[in-house]
Amino acid sequence: MGDIEIRIDDLTAPETLALIAHHHARMHENTPSESVHALDLDGLRSSAITIWSAWIGGRIAGIGALKRLDAQRGELKSFRTADEFQGRGVARALLRHILGEARARGLTSLWLETGSDDAFIPARALYRSEGFSECGPFDAYADDPHSTFFTRTI
Repeated sequence: MGDIEIRIDDLTAPETLALIAHHHARMHENTPSESVHALDLDGLRSSAITIWSAWIGGRIAGIGALKRLDAQRGELKSFRTADEFQGRGVARALLRHILGEARARGLTSLWLETGSDDAFIPARALYRSEGFSECGPFDAYADDPHSTFFTRTI
């Protein structure tokens, strides 16, 4: 597969923009619009968010973001592996990279929302395998049958 290069992304590369557009399209295919919590480009450009992209052989393989909620908590956002790289450890590499970055920034816990239907089984399995456990809604989220919430101490 080749080495995965993970770098902070400035959201200007056409490949990154295409993967974000694909992410949004897939979210809307699998989840009712009112339950889609994926950030648009303006949301991802917030000063509270850092986004990373993963590259293999000069091709974008995935994206993931960290949103600072407060001095101690962060939220994982916009995780997406490019279809051609699914099942090759890209999401796990991004997740572990962001865990390390969150720890280095002094955060003590991470939180996330993901889908609850079958399309999100791989995502939920990944989060559980990396020490996340299910929890209730946090911050502005509300109970929603289409959402599953996770947290992890870091």
